[in-house]
Amino acid sequence: MPSDIPLRALGRTGQMVSCIGVGGWHLGLKHVTEKLAIRIVRTAIDRGVTFLDNCWDYNDGASERRMGKALRDGYRRRAFVMTKIDGRSRKEAARQVNQSLRRLQTDTIDLVQHHEILRFEDPHRILDPQGANAALVEAQKAGKIRFIGFTGHKDPHIHLHMLQVGRDAGVRFDTVQMPLNVMDAHYRSFEKLVLPELVRDGVGVLGMKPMANGIILKSGTVAALECLQYALRLPTSVVITGIDSLEILDQALEAARTYTSLTKAKVDALLAKTAKAASRGEFEPFKTSSIFDGTAQNPEWLGEEPERLQNLMPE
Repeated sequence: MPSDIPLRALGRTGQMVSCIGVGGWHLGLKHVTEKLAIRIVRTAIDRGVTFLDNCWDYNDGASERRMGKALRDGYRRRAFVMTKIDGRSRKEAARQVNQSLRRLQTDTIDLVQHHEILRFEDPHRILDPQGANAALVEAQKAGKIRFIGFTGHKDPHIHLHMLQVGRDAGVRFDTVQMPLNVMDAHYRSFEKLVLPELVRDGVGVLGMKPMANGIILKSGTVAALECLQYALRLPTSVVITGIDSLEILDQALEAARTYTSLTKAKVDALLAKTAKAASRGEFEPFKTSSIFDGTAQNPEWLGEEPERLQNLMPE
């Protein structure tokens, strides 16, 4: 079936992906049946979406299991599949990658990202010789994964720190995922601080939370289609959005087809309308609270601290 969903380069990876992507979180929610989740994924692929987002911890694994079932019958070869892991240690990261492979029913995951880089110590744990990145590099060499990136939603300075610690360790990430929306532009802005650096370095930009799970809409300052169009106008590789119905899928596809109609004048008007509501991060609670911080609520997902650090502690 011919598609009019634009494709974009995923940074320097050489891969082309759809400009809009299906978020994995919503696929495992209680009000979304397994049958509907499978239908959403397959309908999205049939209509030109190639990028699929997921995470090891989403809904106790239900999101990955449902996506794995949806990718049967030839759909896997038509999709670029990304998932995320929470493990910070080499051992825990390897365990989570292998579990994700089984759930997604695939021999290779296209992209695995270090999830929730929320703390300034996260980069040091992950990039330690016994940290999670070592496990991902091993998995990459074994053909289990193709590309490596990281995500986070808390503060753009933590993203910049992760990039710098990576450079110091000789690591260049293929992708980075972060909130990009009309309110982010006004408060602790990933768009202003991180996006230019990623574009300059050829890193694939994955935009998320274009509506902050609908919270931005509660401000009464902007409509859903405008939120999606705003994010799509940015120099992103893909904008990931949560989809829990076929109607919401239609909305996402409409945004992908029409985002160029959002002129600079219209963007300026949107930014002006949202400035006051966005000024303190009230409608981006993932930045200003711990509500969205799954690894803070479940520290066991991270695994142990590096052994060399444990040995420094007094007995």
